[in-house]
Amino acid sequence: MVRFLKRGHGAGKPYDEERDEGCGAAVRQAESPILEDVSWDVPAFDDYDDDDYGVLFQDQGEPAAGRPRKAPLIGDETPSEIELFKDRYAKLLLGEDMSGCGKGVPSSLALSNAITNLAASIFGEHSRLEPMSAERKARWRREMDWLLSVTDHIVEFVPSRQTSEDGATIEIMITQQRGDLQMNIPALRKLDAMLIGSLDDFEDQTMFSYVSRDADESEKGNARRDGDKWWLPTVRVPLGGLSESSRRWIQLRKDSATQVHKAAMAINAQVLMEMEVPEAYVESLPKNGRESLGDTIYKSITDDVFDPQEFLGRMDLSTEHKILDLKNRIEASVVIWKRKMQDKESKPSWASAVSLEKRELFEERAEIILILIKQRFPGIPQSALDISKIQYNKDVGLSIQESYSRILESLAFMLISRIDDVLYADSIARGPTTKCLKGRQSPPNVEAKTGHAKVPPEVKAGKKFSYTEHVGVARSPTARH
Repeated sequence: MVRFLKRGHGAGKPYDEERDEGCGAAVRQAESPILEDVSWDVPAFDDYDDDDYGVLFQDQGEPAAGRPRKAPLIGDETPSEIELFKDRYAKLLLGEDMSGCGKGVPSSLALSNAITNLAASIFGEHSRLEPMSAERKARWRREMDWLLSVTDHIVEFVPSRQTSEDGATIEIMITQQRGDLQMNIPALRKLDAMLIGSLDDFEDQTMFSYVSRDADESEKGNARRDGDKWWLPTVRVPLGGLSESSRRWIQLRKDSATQVHKAAMAINAQVLMEMEVPEAYVESLPKNGRESLGDTIYKSITDDVFDPQEFLGRMDLSTEHKILDLKNRIEASVVIWKRKMQDKESKPSWASAVSLEKRELFEERAEIILILIKQRFPGIPQSALDISKIQYNKDVGLSIQESYSRILESLAFMLISRIDDVLYADSIARGPTTKCLKGRQSPPNVEAKTGHAKVPPEVKAGKKFSYTEHVGVARSPTARH
């Protein structure tokens, strides 16, 4: 399951008649969605020597002037891969605007789209607990190396000491890869390898099998899907269920995937926190938190007695749409309250009907609810705030980290869900005395984590905290620019 963004990249941009006339009406194109179901191949230029550029960029007819025709081979790559690279690289440079009129998306968004689309083409139809094909695995590693190679050239200045020939020590500034990239990219690569390895662990397993989608209902047994994710294959386990050793082995695979999911989710949350809230999003918000939340939700959050678990219990979370709507409302109110607290110095205290202390308390309560929603429903789509941040973000490094961590989070969640399918089929096969997994009782189109999300201990102790602190990462560093 790969999460997609559905908003167009042209939102909020003024129409430039002179630029459009300069390009000509014949080449005008409709704005495309941010993400399309295509894959991208973007190699690093360090892999090519000077002579290879003549092969890459000359026309398909006669060879470039002054250069003999050479076989378009680079390493182990075939001529078709070179042509594919040229096509994908052109789209990245043009910002997905093939008219060449300069109305394309920024490089940061183009790279984010490329990583997401690549993941969709590789993992989009992988719905079973089985290894990836060697071809798909090789393609995933090769093309991700190409896309991630951009981060090797995102640097920052750091002080360093150097000893001159006369023995004097001087302090100079040198460049090195940006600190957040040094920390997160290797971590994400390791999580990536762990997920691929988890799928490889199911090679040649005989503990369970999958029933064809067109099989008779009698073959599917009690674990068949009736409307709930009907397109996924049905798991079949031996009569009487799995053996104890097989059940423990599968549970260990699930525990490993759960840890990967938590780590990817923490990195993604941290990166999104570092992205600035776009002004276009702020301008679209209501004037106050009450208007954003509605009277009922606002009263629940601002009451003297507040219980986050009881609050979620009263909310209608029966569909994915309702969960996402609640998250959007609460995130909007948090942004509104934070903006008003930042403006506290410009206005006297009597100018606001709500005191600064109360507004800060309301913000903390809203963040608690967001944490619980994230824990209980990790598979819901991105909120309006997240989509807006990704769309308007200009930092290429943050875009790459966000998209990479997001697809790993989705892949880990898919792996956990498929393992839950096996454990559910096992519980059915063992008889009615076995309790079914609570995750199977989730509403249509919503896959909830088993059990109830726990209130963070910081909340019980009355400590101030933020979302990123709870999921296990530090607060965002100070701005680099």
